[in-house]
Amino acid sequence: MFQQKTYQANHHGPSAFPRKGPYTPKWYYVDASNQVVGRLATVLARLLTGKHKPIYSRHADTGDFIVVCNAEKVVFTGKKWNQKLYRRHSGYIGGLKTTTAKEMLEKSPEEILRKAVWGMMKHHRLAARQLKKLKIYAGPTHLHAVQFPQALPDYLIRRTVLEKKLSTQ
Repeated sequence: MFQQKTYQANHHGPSAFPRKGPYTPKWYYVDASNQVVGRLATVLARLLTGKHKPIYSRHADTGDFIVVCNAEKVVFTGKKWNQKLYRRHSGYIGGLKTTTAKEMLEKSPEEILRKAVWGMMKHHRLAARQLKKLKIYAGPTHLHAVQFPQALPDYLIRRTVLEKKLSTQ
């Protein structure tokens, strides 16, 4: 009895994208205003890893590029603005530094979304390289107009994020 071979995406180096064809990486544009951070982060992590494509392989970078604007207008549910803590450690004794989400929004609003997306991904070298394809901007303008980013299709957005988007319009 013969087994059918399954497709394995090739991966040879950091720029191992197919240059032509239906699976070349695309550029997507996402407006993060009035979006819940965790729900948006799951969508972005799925796009960055390439799980929405039929050629997805864990060992190969098959994801797309994403440009996120208005990161300063993201929303947390509940009392997370004051209760959610971002922690980092210097490595020395007593070197734990904590920052609330409200302080992080004032200081660097891009990092809120970047840390949320990183938390949704596997933590290895490939994921660190995939995270570099996420371009986050605090304001409404971005530097990637040359790549012609498309609006994110509705079938890639989770239903709850889309309902939130439609109810605000």
